[in-house]
Amino acid sequence: MPSTSTRRHYAFPLLAVLIWAGNTVVSKMAAGAIGPAEIGFYRWLLAGLLLTPFALRPTLRNWRAVRPQALRIIVLGILGMVVYQCLAYYAAYLTTATHMGIIGSLTPLMVLALSIPLLGQPLTAGALAGSALSVAGVVLVVTGGHPASLLTSGAGAGDGLMLLAMFAYAVYAVLLKRWDMRGVPPLQLMYLQVLVATVALLPLFLGSPRTGFTAANVPLVLYAGVFASVFAPWCWMSAIAHLGPGRSSMCFNLIPLLTALIAAALLGERLDIYHLLGGALTVGGVMLGELWKTPLPAQPARA
Repeated sequence: MPSTSTRRHYAFPLLAVLIWAGNTVVSKMAAGAIGPAEIGFYRWLLAGLLLTPFALRPTLRNWRAVRPQALRIIVLGILGMVVYQCLAYYAAYLTTATHMGIIGSLTPLMVLALSIPLLGQPLTAGALAGSALSVAGVVLVVTGGHPASLLTSGAGAGDGLMLLAMFAYAVYAVLLKRWDMRGVPPLQLMYLQVLVATVALLPLFLGSPRTGFTAANVPLVLYAGVFASVFAPWCWMSAIAHLGPGRSSMCFNLIPLLTALIAAALLGERLDIYHLLGGALTVGGVMLGELWKTPLPAQPARA
């Protein structure tokens, strides 16, 4: 049984996933209140300003270790903070926060699938069965409970954009594992990626129509820039440090449920039976992939 100290440390991953679930709803609320490029740029600019007093000097002192990793840091920043988040903001115009949360729960399984060719992880029975289960759950959600309609009308554009967003984030997560970044501490690595995202989004920000700050969108920018971009990652890093990646990642599976509940409370999004069933299948598939580690027998090579 976990000690009292260990149980207390579960507050870190739970807070992180609660904030990230809330950020999915914030992305939906931002649709129409502020432009996607606008909130993306302001979000990372604000995060960079908040992190600078804590991370700038240590990063400069560590520049000898940072410099050889510069290209990798740029790739990570563009994938994890530009492509992923921009696609999610555009998806929010075309689909519901509930759909976004359920589709987002596929990320650990995508990471697992990409880890097989890119990290050399063996294919497991859980990964295979979990993939089938999760895909069935997502198909149920994106077709509104009528999977046969996928053959005639396909998935919605917003759901497709969200799938692309999560795939970009999965590639980001796998590259982060594949590349040896041990010389760059987590806070410095996050800070540098935030700077990359701010610079990369500047041309899109300048070239897109801008709403400007209003009473309706300032709280959304503050939530995205402070809580989702600074406080939640700090909670997650603290969770990894105290609980390890395995136990922390289990809390990630709560995001679709929390997103659906917050969206129902704040946006009035309706929860239908296909949402519940599809979400359960998706999360169940992810957990199956994470827990059932039996490797499949290797197939003999053909002559």
